[in-house]
Amino acid sequence: MERIRINKHVSYSRIVHGFWRLNEWGYNNQQLNDFIHEIVDRGITTMDHADIYGNYTCESLFGDALALTPNLREKIEIVTKCGIILPNDQIAKNTGHRYDQSYDHIIESVDKSLLNLKTDYIDTLLIHRPSPLMDPDEVTRAVMHLVEQGKIKAFGVSNFKCNQYELLNESLKKEMSHISVNQVEVSPYQLENIEDCTLNRMLQHDVKVMAWSPLAGGKLFDQNDEKARRIMAVIQPLAEKYNVSVSTVIYSWLLRLPSKVMPIVGSSKIERVDEAVNATKLQLTDQEWFDIYVASRGEDIL
Repeated sequence: MERIRINKHVSYSRIVHGFWRLNEWGYNNQQLNDFIHEIVDRGITTMDHADIYGNYTCESLFGDALALTPNLREKIEIVTKCGIILPNDQIAKNTGHRYDQSYDHIIESVDKSLLNLKTDYIDTLLIHRPSPLMDPDEVTRAVMHLVEQGKIKAFGVSNFKCNQYELLNESLKKEMSHISVNQVEVSPYQLENIEDCTLNRMLQHDVKVMAWSPLAGGKLFDQNDEKARRIMAVIQPLAEKYNVSVSTVIYSWLLRLPSKVMPIVGSSKIERVDEAVNATKLQLTDQEWFDIYVASRGEDIL
C-alpha cells in the first residue's frame, strides 16, 4: 500500500483505521489482536485513536490487545488526540463538557495515553478540536517538551480551519516545528473542507490530511435523504461498471484529491476494510469524479 510521508520520522498507510467505536465491537483481547494483524497484513498500519473514545476506554482496550504481540508495535503507527473534556464520574475534574488545551492537560493526556496504549511513544499527537481559549504558545511549549522527551514523533491538529491552523503553526515555526497533519471531515456528502479551501491550504503548506467519516457516518446510505439519493444515483452505476462496492467508489473519490487524503475506516468487519483497500486499485476518471461532486452540490459547476 502507498505510504504518505508525515515528517522525517513518520509515514502513514494511505488507508487509516479508526477505533472510536472499539468499545462497541465486543472483541476480547485475542480477537482484537487478530483483527489488528489482519489489517496490517493488508497494508493498513496507521491506527487512529483519541483519549475520549469510548468514554475514555478505547485506548486501553487497544493497548491490552497490542500487548499480546510485543513486536506488533513496531509494525504500526499510533495517532491519538487530546484537548476535549467529557463528563466522567471516574475522573474528578471532568465535571462538564469543555476543551482544555493547556500545557498541563496536554502533558497529562499524553502520559495517560502512553499508559493506556502500553507504548513508550506516540507517532502523532493531534489537538482534537480548536478552542476559543487555545493559547498557541502554550500548546507549542507542550509539544516541544513532548518531542524532546521522545514521547511524540509528530504533531498535528483535527478539525482546524485555515486561520486556526495558521495561528498555531506560526507559533510552532518559531521553535523550528510545524503542524504535520490535519484530520478533518471529508466525503462526497460533506464538501465543506474542499470548497472553503481548507484542503488546498493544507496542500500548499505540505500538511497531510486524514479524512474522518469518509462515508458521511452512514448518511450516504439513507434513502430518505434527498442529497444522499442524488449522490448514490451517480455512484451506484459506477460500482456496477467497475464491479466494486459503492463504498469502494466513495473511497476512490476521496483518493483522487490532490492533497493525498487518507480516509479513516472505522469498521470491525474485515470485509468493510477490504472495500477501502480495494479503492487504492480503482482510478475514477475526472468526469466520474465531477459527476459525483456535482450531484453532491445539487447544481452544476460554472
